[in-house]
Amino acid sequence: MIITITNDSGETLYDVNKIKDDNKKQEATIIINKAGQLQVTVEALDFAARTHRINLEKLLEECKEAVIEPDKKDKE
Repeated sequence: MIITITNDSGETLYDVNKIKDDNKKQEATIIINKAGQLQVTVEALDFAARTHRINLEKLLEECKEAVIEPDKKDKE
């Protein structure tokens, strides 16, 4: 499994399958899997949050009585 690490120094490619120490190879694989699962969760939460915002916006657009005109003082 080849992964890319990007940091201030630039990009570095690593082939996890070439790690000789079986414990380190297993640990690297576990960390990669956990990071991947967390990334999927972050993307799912972002999608859910955007969907809720859109639904709220649609709901509020139908409630004209809830519109508040900004105060002129707030603009200054």
